[in-house]
Amino acid sequence: MLLPSGGLGMTSTMDDMNLIHQAQRHHIVVSDLGEEIDLEIRHGDDDPTFAHNPLLGVQPQESSTEELSENKQMMDSQLPNEEQNLSRTQPVKRKKKVVKRWREEWADTYKWAYVDVKDGTAKIFCSVCREYGRKHRRNPYGNEGSRNMQMSALEEHNNSLLHKEALRLQQASKEKIIVDKPIYVKALMSKTAGSIVEAALKRDPHEAEFIQSVQEVVHALERVISKNSNYVNTMERLLEPERMIIFRVPWMDDRGETHINRGYRVHFNQTLGPCRGGLRFHPVMNLSIAKFLSFEQTLKNALSPYKLGGSSGGSDFDPKGKSDNEIMRFCQSFMNELYRYLGPDKDLPSEEMGVGTREMGYLYGQYRRLAGHSQGSFTGPRVNWSGSSLRTEATGYGLVFFAQLILADMNKELKGLRCIVSGSGKIAMHVLEKLIAYGAHPITVSDSKGYLVDEDGFDFMKISFLRDIKAQHRSLRDYSKTYARSKYYDDAKPWSERCDVAFPCASQNEIDQSDAINLGNSGCRILVEGSNMPCTPEAVDVLRRANVLVAPSMAAGVGGVVAGELELKECNLNWSPEDFESKLQEAMKQTYQKALKAATDFGYQKESPEALVHGAVISSFMTIASSMADQGCV
Repeated sequence: MLLPSGGLGMTSTMDDMNLIHQAQRHHIVVSDLGEEIDLEIRHGDDDPTFAHNPLLGVQPQESSTEELSENKQMMDSQLPNEEQNLSRTQPVKRKKKVVKRWREEWADTYKWAYVDVKDGTAKIFCSVCREYGRKHRRNPYGNEGSRNMQMSALEEHNNSLLHKEALRLQQASKEKIIVDKPIYVKALMSKTAGSIVEAALKRDPHEAEFIQSVQEVVHALERVISKNSNYVNTMERLLEPERMIIFRVPWMDDRGETHINRGYRVHFNQTLGPCRGGLRFHPVMNLSIAKFLSFEQTLKNALSPYKLGGSSGGSDFDPKGKSDNEIMRFCQSFMNELYRYLGPDKDLPSEEMGVGTREMGYLYGQYRRLAGHSQGSFTGPRVNWSGSSLRTEATGYGLVFFAQLILADMNKELKGLRCIVSGSGKIAMHVLEKLIAYGAHPITVSDSKGYLVDEDGFDFMKISFLRDIKAQHRSLRDYSKTYARSKYYDDAKPWSERCDVAFPCASQNEIDQSDAINLGNSGCRILVEGSNMPCTPEAVDVLRRANVLVAPSMAAGVGGVVAGELELKECNLNWSPEDFESKLQEAMKQTYQKALKAATDFGYQKESPEALVHGAVISSFMTIASSMADQGCV
């Protein structure tokens, strides 16, 4: 966005023209860069003197004959035939164009413009398609003089086919654009623990998500490491995955066009047993996210009642907007490479973001075809070939069971408490279901564009309506058309709503520092992590100072692991919902008690807001470290 702070006025006298030439340098503020530069405001490109006046201290460059010829042709093409004939016989009287001062209130109109140097000359470019103004049939920087003509230039710029196509491509790849930012390194109490993080940073300096998860785990293990220096070497071995598989996934869309995506599967650690972990299909999926998810899954599985290793993976494929046939072709191509690394004694995938019943069905069908057997099943698909009917509910229900255990230790219960939930996928919907069953008052859900709040609270009928909206790929905004007391907020998060308990169930780092401050101010006392690593490091510090008790996802999210193993090991049994929930509640209770015991064993108070975080990590690590020591250097 450009904000010229000076302007010129038209005058017919020679003296005034001299004054104009003397005062032709003006300040341009490039707000995105936060700095000021001097820019000479000149006439349009069709003025032959334009190329002889240097901008930004650049050496002058003569206009080529082709450029002058092109300018002349463009001018001639805008005249009627009679005027063109007349212009050939009479010399053209050029009227000098002068840039008018842009008023401050117009500034937002010109966010699409920026200054850069091209061919030795400073020019103004379109910030969307990065093309010089002439490419839009007209100079887009408003040198026609009047405000109406400036707006006309803007309209013509926005309507040009070149710009529209660039804008479409930018929107299509919006989620794929990742801005590099420095990794936030937390201060650690001991140099020994700090050396582990430092080694990870040197080895994988660009894997922000993975480094963040490593820091959280090392921070929770400081007291453990300080008591036994041998754990430093164990931790360094643990932080290097056993196997990282990266492969290309070619597939063909319905129009016959070929596309290439990248597939990932990380077997992080198999010390305790065969790997289990999710598959995520999302445009921003990369190796760093795959490693972070796999690392978190390794610790989560170690905390569960079962002896399992951890894995995760997925692809940067976006299932949104794709037909069933396109998704089937992609899943089959994905499995063509991955199947050789899968099996009940190797690794079995489960649902994650972007991977539901449909995707898992296609993946399993191709796996069965390639492997030539049906031994083992992927966790999460349909009951008639997978086992338990409550697999998809298990993670969401487990989160609510875990929250109830925390409240029971405080002599409280969920009934009547205001709860806010982020996300609107499988986990979030099942959290809403169980909260309503416990008599709580859930009021929010969210999507990538904003959040919905219903002060009357959701009920089972409203949840059914929300599911219909999501199944039809409609916006949550449509909910407000039926329920007038609800409201949808664009480009916002629900963390400023007054609440007692929060359930972040969307994605990693969805709660930043300002969100954490809002949560503390809104009265939130318990945060139950439904998504992996939902808080940034800065947010974690704020929540700790605000005395908000955090239930980490590696403990609260164990329900999905439990259900997956139950359906795999006991798939021939027909569990009733009551029996299944009873087993799930018992597993969540064991996990809760295990995390609390580990925390108190290392001196953390039960009432501490980080007791469960430290306890869950300590318990998981000690289980894995013991097995690694028994198995030697492998």
